[in-house]
Amino acid sequence: MGTLLLFIIVLSLLVFVHEFGHFIVAKRMGMKVDEFGFGFPPRLWGVKREETTYSINWIPLGGFVKIKGESGEYAHEMDSFASKKAWQRFLVLVAGVGMNLVLAAVLFSIGYLSGLPSVIDETLPSSARVADEAITVMQVVEGSPAAEAGIVEGDEIVSVDGQVFDSDAGAREYLLAHSASGVAMVVHRSNALDRTYNLASAYLPSVDTTGVGIAFVSTGLVSYPFFQAVGQGVWTTIQLTAEVVKAFYGLIRDLIVTQHVGVDLSGPVGIAVMTGQVAAMGLIYLLQFTAILSINLAIINIFPFPALDGGRVLFLLIEKFRGRPVNQRIEIAAHNLGFMLLMALVVLVTYKDLVTFSDEIVGAIKNVISI
Repeated sequence: MGTLLLFIIVLSLLVFVHEFGHFIVAKRMGMKVDEFGFGFPPRLWGVKREETTYSINWIPLGGFVKIKGESGEYAHEMDSFASKKAWQRFLVLVAGVGMNLVLAAVLFSIGYLSGLPSVIDETLPSSARVADEAITVMQVVEGSPAAEAGIVEGDEIVSVDGQVFDSDAGAREYLLAHSASGVAMVVHRSNALDRTYNLASAYLPSVDTTGVGIAFVSTGLVSYPFFQAVGQGVWTTIQLTAEVVKAFYGLIRDLIVTQHVGVDLSGPVGIAVMTGQVAAMGLIYLLQFTAILSINLAIINIFPFPALDGGRVLFLLIEKFRGRPVNQRIEIAAHNLGFMLLMALVVLVTYKDLVTFSDEIVGAIKNVISI
């Protein structure tokens, strides 16, 4: 129940910020907003304030802002979306994406004020304050001795053969020198007792090298003074946005070239489970996770697919290129079809999540029943 509540809070924040971007910019541009809704219809509850209805709807997988004339009608009325200049409509369409990026920067900045989980290396500014340093496993090679022993990503290396290391470089050198004959590695996992794993290096075909099969880095909670925290928050948002764009490009490229998706996709159920897992690690991790989700939401929404913000921007660009709007019925049909395809994708990914996370879901249901 706690995981579900956290998921709803995180989702509500992301959706509210996104739709508030559309809402406030539309208002600033002199457009009438008929409805500001959380979730998709049918409507659960609504209240009208001045000219706008604020609603909560039954399907909590998104939200919307209904702007007068957004589908091309009322083009001759000055308070409609359709009557405004192209640059004004463009700003309204991208405002939600912009607000999600702003939210990510704000959350990262808050995190850097109190201490945000980060990789510790020589590029870290001298003004950075580091706490809770650890050597953290970032990758486990499938089929490797480490994977077969049960080591997972996120585990912390406490010691190797009784030796405690100040940096990942020292631990790496020791493993290279001694893992062939076998080592005893003590590992710490969140909310669990430390455990000792006996590992010996082996040939790893997938990476064409010999080792125990883990990649690790030095990590810690990194904080900065106020203004530097804000700067680092903005810079982290820019860097992660670029990385997410590259990841989506790779996903689409693989899908077109090989008809295979090389990464795991998660829908609402998967994100809800991950929210609970991250929250168990601490509030600061949940803050970081929410910021990353906000960036992902921004990138997905700007993708030029009908029903998404990017799809509407695409039709706006077509209008500028042609010198006249696309036929209203064609655009509406495209957006409706796009929405149905997106909902079908959500259903498919949700089914996959239910299969993948079945144990976690059953455990959560049992906990609720036993209360």
